[in-house]
Amino acid sequence: MQNLGFIGTGGMGSGMANNLIKAGYRLVVTDLNRKQAEGLESQGADFVESPKAVAESCELVLSMLPNNDAVRAVGLGNGGLIEATSGAKAWVDFSSIDKATIISINDKLDKAGWNLVDAGAGGVEEVAEAGNLALWISGSKDLFDEYQPIFQAMGKSILHVGELGNAKLVKNAMAMFAAVQHMSLIEICGWLNKGGLDEATFQEIITNSQQDSVAMRKIMETVVSRNYKPRKSWMPKDVGFGLDMAREMEVPMPFVGLAQQMFAIAQATNKDGYEATGIACKLYDLINGKKAEKD
Repeated sequence: MQNLGFIGTGGMGSGMANNLIKAGYRLVVTDLNRKQAEGLESQGADFVESPKAVAESCELVLSMLPNNDAVRAVGLGNGGLIEATSGAKAWVDFSSIDKATIISINDKLDKAGWNLVDAGAGGVEEVAEAGNLALWISGSKDLFDEYQPIFQAMGKSILHVGELGNAKLVKNAMAMFAAVQHMSLIEICGWLNKGGLDEATFQEIITNSQQDSVAMRKIMETVVSRNYKPRKSWMPKDVGFGLDMAREMEVPMPFVGLAQQMFAIAQATNKDGYEATGIACKLYDLINGKKAEKD
C-alpha cells in the first residue's frame, strides 16, 4: 500500500502527513483551507477538492480534524467519503472527538462497505513534525497490524486499545489528566512563590524527585521561561468530551471539573490563546494579581 489520502492539514495533520511523504508514500490531501496544504503540495502531495475525491484517489484515507461536525461532514456529508464510487474503503481517523460520534459514523459507513479505524494522537505540533507521536488505535486488530508501517511513520509509541471508540476515550482521558496536572502544578508554583521559593528551584526539586517525568519537565521549563507558544489549545474541548461522558456514566469527576472551570475562566478573560501551560500560567498570574510579563 503506497497511495494514501490525508484530510485535515492543520498544525497536527500537516506534520503527520509530511512524515508519510518522507516515508515514501504518495499522498493526496484536502482541507477547507487550501493554504494550509501548500507545504505538503511543495513536498509532492496532490490536492483535491473533497473527501470523496481523496478516497477515489488512494487506497487508505487518514484524517486529523478539529471537531465532531467536521468528522461527520468528511465521512457522511455532501462530497464525503461515503459517496466515493471507487478507491479506498478504509479510513483511519485521528481526530479528537467523542466515542459516541465515531461509533455513530461507523454504523452508517459500515453499511456502505467501509472499514473505520479509530485513532488518537498524543503530542503537540512539534512532536507531530518529528514523527514522535504516541498513537492509540482501536477497532479491527487485523487492520491495526496491517497498517503498522503507516503508523510507524508518524509515531514512536503505537498501542491497540480495544474496541472501536476506545482511542477517543483514551485521548479524552489523557487530556483530563493533563488538565488537572497543569492547573494543580501552576497553582502550587504560585503558592510557593508567595512563600518565598522560586519556580526554578522547584523545577530542580521535581527533576530530582519521584515526581519527575517528561511531562513535568516540559511544564516546568515553560513555567520558568515564561515562553508560551501562541496557539489554540484543544485540551479544553477534549476535557469537555470526557466530562460529558462522565455525566452520562454517572461517574463523579470533581477535580477534572474544576480544571475545566479554570479553562472557562481563561477563555472569559482572553487568556486562552496559548498552549495549555501558557493558559494555566496566565490564569494564575491573573488570580494572584501578578502582572503578566507577556500578553
